[in-house]
This record gives sequence, C-alpha cells and structure tokens, in this order.
Amino acid sequence: MTLRIRLDLAYQGTGFAGWSRQPALRTVQGVLEEALATLLRREGAAPRLVVAGRTDAGVHAIGQVAHLDVDPEAFAAVTRPRRGDAAGAGAEEPYAVLVRRLSGILGSSDDDVVVRSARPAPAGFDARFSAIWRRYDYRLADLGALRDPLQRHRTVWVPRTLDADAMDVAAQTLLGLGDFAAFCKPREEATTIRTLQSYRWRRGADGVLVASLQADAFCHSMVRALVGACLAVGEGRLDVSGPAELMQARERTSAFKVLPAKGLTLTEVGYPPDDELAARAEQTRARRELHVNDLVG
Repeated sequence: MTLRIRLDLAYQGTGFAGWSRQPALRTVQGVLEEALATLLRREGAAPRLVVAGRTDAGVHAIGQVAHLDVDPEAFAAVTRPRRGDAAGAGAEEPYAVLVRRLSGILGSSDDDVVVRSARPAPAGFDARFSAIWRRYDYRLADLGALRDPLQRHRTVWVPRTLDADAMDVAAQTLLGLGDFAAFCKPREEATTIRTLQSYRWRRGADGVLVASLQADAFCHSMVRALVGACLAVGEGRLDVSGPAELMQARERTSAFKVLPAKGLTLTEVGYPPDDELAARAEQTRARRELHVNDLVG
C-alpha cells in the first residue's frame, strides 16, 4: 500500500529544459525527483512524479500540480521531528515538514523551483488525468507597454503597436470543441481534439497585453501558436476571422509564428469534486475523438 501526495509547485522556466526528465539536461522533474530521492533515501530510482501539465523549455508555472506515491513508513520517517529542529517543530504538521525539508534540499528562498504545499491526495486523484482544465497566461509587450527589465524573463517584446481589441475578437472565434491541428506540433498517435473554454486579451496596468487561455488540455505548442495567430491579427496581417479559418484547415501554416516560450506561465489547474476524481481520470485516459455531431453549428 502506498500513500499518494499532491504537490503544488511554482518555477521560473528560464533555466530548465522543460518539465520532463531528460538525460544530461536540467529539468523541473529531474530536480524535484532528485530532491525527493535524497529526502526519502531512495537507492537507484527516484520517486516518480506525475504532473498536470508537461511544460516546454522556458515555460514558467505558478500553479503547477503533481503527485507521487510513497511508502507510508518512509513518509513517516522523513517527517518526524529531528534533533536540531526549531523549537515547537514537534507540533509541525507532517506535510509542512515535508515541504520545509524539500525546500532545504532544493536551495534557498530565491531558487527557481519551489514546492508551495503538500497534502494527502483524495481517493482517485491523478494530477494529470483528473484535471478538468488548465489555465495559462501569456505576456506580450508592444510599443504601448512599459519596458520593465525586471519582467524580461516572462515577457515577449514586439516593436510595434498592436490592436488589442481585434486580437480579443479573434480569440473568441476559436472557443469550443474542435480540432486544433493547425495550432499543435504534430506528435505520432496524439490527438489534437481539445475544448478551448476561454481565451481573452487585456492590457494590464503597465500596458502589457496579457492573454488568458483555459482548456481541458493543451497539445504541444498550442498556447504559443494560438497567441501567435492573434498577434498576426493585432499586427494587421490577418483578419479577425483568420485564425478560425486557419483552424478549419486543420494543418500547420506559415500565416503566423509560434511565439517564444518565455512569455508563457501555467497559472492554475482545475479539478472536479473529490467524489468525481476517479471517474474523470478514467474518462481522460480514453483517447479523445472528434464526433461530427459535436461540431454542428
């Protein structure tokens, strides 16, 4: 019997080659699993993390979710009070102890990956397959925005003025269930059927354009391609109907560019009520299929 733990994570993606562990490359999964292996004193293989969204190289996160399965005795051993703990640590909740000790292994408070919280996962919880939506923001600064060097790692600069209203109108035409092949990097046997639940553009107080997108799931490079298509509208290179027309073609195009990863941040992952987690995970594992009746109208 194992204990499933939910971890809530944040990281700056600049120094990582993406989430997924890769030989000889620094990845978020690799760093976290090595820290967990050190804490749990695992020999050979590190504990395996399952994540809600496998972010690409350079993509950031403030609301990433992962889970891992651990032996209850090992968990108890690493979260019990130790000699040298601060006064009062004996009353510290075990999951808070786990976060504190993981943070000590990962590095100082200004490190680029942070475990924000840990908690027991409800029955049936799967960080990836139980999720019902993922939400991302993309920051795009045009000539009307404040050029803030402190935001350079998470903002893409465009040396022209963009039509934010037209970009927002174009974004609305892409909502709903559809085949997003025109906005996804092809992967063998991977479906491109998704439900885009929301997509809006707004200007922040600093003048930076922020795109907020939410979907049941996103395929590889989909968010950055959707942002690139609306950027082409904002520049006047595409009509507001252009992105929807490209989507109907269901194939990659040179009409827009996929934007850089650094402007993208995973902000939140949504899950159903606890009593629906297992059913949702089972449903999601089944391959998504596009039915003609779903697209009528």
